[in-house]
Amino acid sequence: MTKIEAARQEYKDWCSAIGVGTIDALNATLAEGRAIELINLCEARQERKYADIANQIYYRRRKSRIVMMSGPSSSGKTSSSLRIAQQCRVLGLNPKVIELDNYFVSRDRTPRDEKGEYDFESLYAMDIELLDSQLNALLDGQEVELPRFDFKSGIQVKSGKTMRLGPNDILCMEGIHALNPELTSAVDQSKIFRIYISALSALPGGEKIHNSTTDKRLLRRIVRDNRVRGISPEGTILRWPSVRAGEEKNIFPFEENAEVVFNSSTLYDIPLLRYYAEPLLEGIAESSPAYEKARKLLTFLGNITALKPVEIAAIPPTSIMREFIGGQTL
Repeated sequence: MTKIEAARQEYKDWCSAIGVGTIDALNATLAEGRAIELINLCEARQERKYADIANQIYYRRRKSRIVMMSGPSSSGKTSSSLRIAQQCRVLGLNPKVIELDNYFVSRDRTPRDEKGEYDFESLYAMDIELLDSQLNALLDGQEVELPRFDFKSGIQVKSGKTMRLGPNDILCMEGIHALNPELTSAVDQSKIFRIYISALSALPGGEKIHNSTTDKRLLRRIVRDNRVRGISPEGTILRWPSVRAGEEKNIFPFEENAEVVFNSSTLYDIPLLRYYAEPLLEGIAESSPAYEKARKLLTFLGNITALKPVEIAAIPPTSIMREFIGGQTL
C-alpha cells in the first residue's frame, strides 16, 4: 500500500468510526442539526495531525533541519504550513521560511514549453545551484544573503535580507518541486523532512465518490479565485486542465518521497463548498465552454446538504477552509 493509499484508508476508517462513513450518514448528521458538532470534531482531528507532524519534526530536528512541503493546487498548503509551524513553536522550535519563488533563474535562462512560452513550472526555471549552495551554507552555520526575484524585470537581485540558523531554528520551504530530490540534489537528503499535503477522502454514495480529490480541489479554487483574485468560475474551470497537467508532471510523480502525508479533507468541506460554489456555477451560461463541467460539479454538489450560515460562522478562523472562504487569522 502506498503512503497516499494508507492516508486515504486511515481517513475512511476514521469516518466510519465516528458514524459518518457514507453520504447518507453525512446528510443525516446535518439534518439532525449536528453540523457544528461535526465541524468541531473535524478541526480537532486536524489539530491532532498537525501536532503529530510537529512532533516528528522535533524528534528529527538535530538531523533534519529542512522541512519541505508540497501538494497539488488548493490542497490547503498555505494554511497547513502555518499550522504546522505554529505547532513547532509550541515545542520550542523557531521555523524560518525561505520562499522558493525568489529562486527563479533570470528570464533569459527560463526554459520554454512546446509552444515557445516561458515554462515557469519547470524545475529548471529554478536556480538550483544557488539554492543548494545556500542551503548547505545554512546547515553549516553560515550566514547567507537571500535572493529576491524581481518579477517585473525578470531578473534575480540581492534582497539585503540575511539568514543564519540558530540552535532551535528549522528551515521551511513550500513549492511544487519541494518533493523532487533534484531540487536539492547537492544537499544531503537525510537532512530534509518532506511533507505531502492533499485533500484525500472517500465517502461512498451517488454516482461519484464524495470528496473526489480533483473535484473538491477545483471547487475550493473556484471559491477562492472568485473571492481573492477576481477570477470568474468560468475562468478557473477553463484553466483547470493546465493546472492538472502541471501536477501530473511536477507533483504526483514525487508524492511517495514524503515522510508524511497530511490529508487536508474535512467531512464538512463539500457541504460548505456547496453553499459558496453553487450560485457561482449556476451563473455559467449554457453557451460557455465551461458549462458542461459546471453542470457535472452541480450534480456532484447536489448529493450533499449545504451548510447554513449560522453553521459556517462556527468554522474556526484557523481552519484550512478559511483559506478559501475568508476570515482566516493565521
